[in-house]
Amino acid sequence: MDQMHTGVKYIPNQNQGTNWDASETFLPTSDSKKLEKNRGPGKTGIVITVVVVAALIALLIGLLVWHFHYRDDTRIKKMYSGSMRITNQAFVDTYENPNTTEFKTLSKQVVKQLNDLYKNIPELSNYHVKSTVQAFSEGSVIAYYLSEFGFPASQEASVDKAMSSMDTTKVRRTMAASNALMIDDVQSSALDSRMFSKSFSEYYKYAEHTKANQIGTIVSPGFPDKPYPPNTFTQWQLRADPGHVIKLDFDTFNLEADCSNDFVRVYDSLVAIESRVMGEVCGYHHHNNPLAYQSSRNVMLVTMVTNEKKNYPGIKALVSQIPRDSKDLVCGGTLSGESGTFKTPNYPNYYPPNTNCEWNIQVPDGKLVKVQFITFLLKEPGQNNTKDCKKDYVEINNNRYCGELPPISTSNTNSMKVFFNSDSSYVDRGFTAKYNAFESTNPCPNKFQCKNQRCVNTDLKCDGWNDCGDMSDEMNCKCDSTQIQCKNSLCKPQFWECDGVNDCGDNTDEQNCGACKTGEITCRNAKCVSDKKRCDGNDDCGDGTDESDCGRMAETVPCSDITYKCANNKCIIKENPECDETPDCEDKSDEANCDCGKSPFKTSRIVGGQNADVGEFPWQVSLHIKNMGHVCGGSIINQQWLVTAAHCVQDDAKTKYSQPGVWEVYLGLHTQKETNPNIQKRNLRQVISHPNYNAYTFDNDIALMQLDSPVAYSGYIQPICLPAASHTFPAGNPVWITGWGATREGGSAASVLQKAQVRIINSTVCNQLMKGQITSRMMCAGVLTGGVDACQGDSGGPLSSPGSRMFLAGVVSWGDGCARRNKPGIYSVVSKFRGWIKEKTGV
Repeated sequence: MDQMHTGVKYIPNQNQGTNWDASETFLPTSDSKKLEKNRGPGKTGIVITVVVVAALIALLIGLLVWHFHYRDDTRIKKMYSGSMRITNQAFVDTYENPNTTEFKTLSKQVVKQLNDLYKNIPELSNYHVKSTVQAFSEGSVIAYYLSEFGFPASQEASVDKAMSSMDTTKVRRTMAASNALMIDDVQSSALDSRMFSKSFSEYYKYAEHTKANQIGTIVSPGFPDKPYPPNTFTQWQLRADPGHVIKLDFDTFNLEADCSNDFVRVYDSLVAIESRVMGEVCGYHHHNNPLAYQSSRNVMLVTMVTNEKKNYPGIKALVSQIPRDSKDLVCGGTLSGESGTFKTPNYPNYYPPNTNCEWNIQVPDGKLVKVQFITFLLKEPGQNNTKDCKKDYVEINNNRYCGELPPISTSNTNSMKVFFNSDSSYVDRGFTAKYNAFESTNPCPNKFQCKNQRCVNTDLKCDGWNDCGDMSDEMNCKCDSTQIQCKNSLCKPQFWECDGVNDCGDNTDEQNCGACKTGEITCRNAKCVSDKKRCDGNDDCGDGTDESDCGRMAETVPCSDITYKCANNKCIIKENPECDETPDCEDKSDEANCDCGKSPFKTSRIVGGQNADVGEFPWQVSLHIKNMGHVCGGSIINQQWLVTAAHCVQDDAKTKYSQPGVWEVYLGLHTQKETNPNIQKRNLRQVISHPNYNAYTFDNDIALMQLDSPVAYSGYIQPICLPAASHTFPAGNPVWITGWGATREGGSAASVLQKAQVRIINSTVCNQLMKGQITSRMMCAGVLTGGVDACQGDSGGPLSSPGSRMFLAGVVSWGDGCARRNKPGIYSVVSKFRGWIKEKTGV
C-alpha cells in the first residue's frame, strides 16, 4: 500500500465567541431640595428603605438573569459530518485526489451550496462557521463533508435537530432557486466529540485504493517496531473499484481494553458519520477469533484514537475487494428438502450493513418446518433483546428477533419465510441456522417438547435443571424420593439440600438445616446469631463474622485461623481482603504484591465451543516429559515458581517424574505443538512434592516446581494470585477449570487450551457424593448434571476463582471418571498450603 503521511487532516478553528457585556444599572440621584421640603424622620426612612429594597431586588434579578441566560448560554463548538449524492455529476478518477483542480472545483461548489443551505434554515443561519469537503466517491458522485458550528449552549438541541432532519426534499427546495447541483440522499449527524479532541498532538491521514487480486495493508503508526504514539488521531480512507465492496481483516488488534481511552471505529463511509459506523473496537483480539468487516459500497473509513497513556502494539489489517455479485455476498434464496442450513453473509465475521436476505424454505408436502438457530448474534447499541426490533433483526412468522437470544420457530404449512435485515449502522456476527421437516403430530421425535418449541432429551425433564431455557421441562413435576420438593413446586436433587446455595429459588432447600434457624446467620465458629445483629458494631459471633464486609474499615482483632494477618502481624476479620483494591490493613500490606491474576487481554465473545482465548489464562502452563509431550498442567505464581499436583511428580517403573531433568515447561502456550514468539520454554531446577502426600487418598496433592531461569512476563505469561490462609471460596461461587486434558472420559487430549465454568460444591454434600473420601484439604467443584469437568491431562492445573483478580483456589487432583453426573472434580485447597508454599518459595 502507498501510505502517504499528509499531515493534519483537519484542525478546527477556535471559535471567537460573542463577548457578553454586563450592563450596569444606576439608580437616579434624589432631589435634595425636595427632600429638604419634605423632611421628616419617618418619611425619609421609608424612602430610603424603598430605594434600598428596590436596589436589592434589581441586583437579585440581574444576578438571576445572568445566571440563567448569560452564564449558562456560553458558546460551544460542534462538528457535524455528512454526505450527499450529486445526481447531475459523473464521477471521474481525479475526484479521488484532493490536490487536483477537478476536486477543488467541485468541492468549492459543494461548500457554496452548504453555505446557502445553512443560511436558509433559521435554526442554523447564525451559527455556521465553515464547511470542508473531505472526499468524493462514486454513485453518481457522493460528497463527504464536515461542517463546524458555534452556538449558545441553549441552542444545541435545536441545531442538532435541524442538522439531523435535513431531508432531501428540504435541501432540494432550498437550493432550487440558485440553479445548484442536484442533490439526493442527504445524511448528517453530530461528529463524535472524541474525533476532534484538543489534546491531539498528531494527525495522520492515509489512503488506499485496492485492486482486483490485490491485498493491501494498513498499520497503526509505529507498528510493529514500537507502540502507537499517544494523543493521536489516525484515519485510513479505503476505496475499491466500482461494483466491488471492501473486506477488512484485522491480522493484529491489540489496544487498551477501555474504549473510552483508545479505540478503533470502522465506517461504511469516507467520513465519520454516526449513522454509518459499523463498529467500535478496543482491547485484544486474536486472529483465531476473526475480526473482519465488509462494506456495503466501495468505500470504508477506519479511524483510530489514542489518549495520553497506556499505549499498546496497535493494529495491522489486510484490505481487499470482492465483487458485489460474489457468491460469498449473495444471501437468501429457496431452500428445499428435509433439512438444511443457512447463515448471514460473511459469517462468522461481521455481516455488512444495509443487507436484506430472504430465505424461502420448502419441505415435502404433509410436513411442517422448524427453524433453530445454532448461533444468534444480532446485538447493537440502542437495541435490546426484544421482539420489537427496529434496527438489525430476523423476521419469522411476522415476529422480529434481535439481540442474543436464539428463537425457535415452526410453521403451520410446509413452507416458511425467514427475512434478515441490517440497517446502516453497527453490525454483529449474525447467525447460523438449520431447518428440519417434521410431522405435525410429532414435532420432537423421542424427545420432550418445551413450550418454546425446543426439543430436549426426555430424561432431562424434572431433573432440577432448566434445560429448555423457559423452565417448561421443570413444571408440573412430581418429585421422587431422591429430590427436594420446593415450595414453588420445583424439584431439585436431594444432595443440594443445605449446601449453602438457594437452588429452589425460594430458599426451601436451605431451611431447617439443623444449624441456624431462618433469620439467623451462621458464624465461622458455627455459632448462630440473629441476622438483625449483623453490622451493628458489636462482635456477637465472637469471631467477628457478623461485623465483616459491612462497608467500613476492617477492624483489628485477635489473630486466629479465620483472620487475615497483615505484614505488621496485626489481624483483621474482613473476608478475603487481599488484592480487592481496598486497603484494609494499617500498613496496606493486603494490597501489596497484587500484580497477579489479571489477563491483559480483553476477552471477546466465544461463538460456540469451549476453546479459551489466547492469553485469557496466562498463568496456565503445560508440563511435558521430554520426548513424550504434555502430561500435566501447572500454574505460574512468580517468575521462577510453579504450582502443580503431587501425583504428577510421583515416580513409576519407567519414568522418574520426581527428577527435574525429565521435564520441559511451556509458558504462554495456547495450542500444543505450536511455535510462536509468545511461548517461552524452560527446564526445571527442582521439584518439591508435599511431604505428606498420600498416594492412596490423594490427600495433600500439591507440588512445587522451580524453573532453571526466571521467565519474562508478557501479555501471554502472568502469575495468578495466591490466596491467604484465611481466604474462603464459598459454595456456589463460579470458578474456571482449564487445561489440555481429555475432552471426554477415555478420549484423547485437546490440542487447544480448553476452559469451562463450574461452581464450588458444599464440602458436606460432596463428601456424601464421594462416599466419605473428602478431607479438609480438598475442594469439590463441577456441574453435577455432568458434561463439564476436568479430566486426564488436566491434573496439576489451576482452579481459577474470578473477582477483581483471579486467585488460585485449587489444583486439579482427582475424580471418579470425567464429567459424570453427581461426580464432581476434586481439587487441592491452595489456602491450606499457603504457609508451606511461602516456606519453600518465599512467595
